[in-house]
Amino acid sequence: MIKLNNPNLLKQALTHRSWVNENSDNHGTNERLEFLGDAILEFLVSTEIYNKFPNEEEGYLTALRANLVNTKNLAEVAKKLGIGEMILLSKGEEEGGGRTNASLLADTVEAIIGALFLDQGIEASEKFIQDNILIDADKKAKLPLKDPKSLLQELVQAKGYPAPKYQVISENGPDHNKEFTIEVIINGKSEATGKGKSKSESEQDAAGSALRNMLN
Repeated sequence: MIKLNNPNLLKQALTHRSWVNENSDNHGTNERLEFLGDAILEFLVSTEIYNKFPNEEEGYLTALRANLVNTKNLAEVAKKLGIGEMILLSKGEEEGGGRTNASLLADTVEAIIGALFLDQGIEASEKFIQDNILIDADKKAKLPLKDPKSLLQELVQAKGYPAPKYQVISENGPDHNKEFTIEVIINGKSEATGKGKSKSESEQDAAGSALRNMLN
């Protein structure tokens, strides 16, 4: 349960821009809080893993941080906390699957971190991050930290196939909030698709799905 002294801050953290577009009695979107929360999250996670892994170099720490704060991981945190059911969305966004949209959920988690900081200070944000995001740091540190695209390329080349190819299937949404769907093609065949707020994020998502398909 997420508790703030100022309920308006929590409400704002849970307000997607689509809801504001449909409601005149709005209090602003969660985008500014997301901006703040993103910076706080990166700072606190960086500090924690810097201290926790004193013998690791910058490249390792960067990869581990990416594994902890990426869209997929933050979306999983949101699902565990039931945040999707609390977000204020437009009817269209909700019908389009907004409550389970990974990017939307991840953005909301960042907005909540920003709201906690403004409401109760850095300690509250740190506790939330420790309890919900850094809780898996040791486990993730034991896993391969290469990104999915790199791992997929290694697997594909080990099988003697040409490097995977990525192509955009669709682009949806306005310029400031696009969602890309990208297909990864391996040895001439479509292996998986992925979605994200950028082409790079979509390619990583597609590569992760392809890895799961090929390793199962």
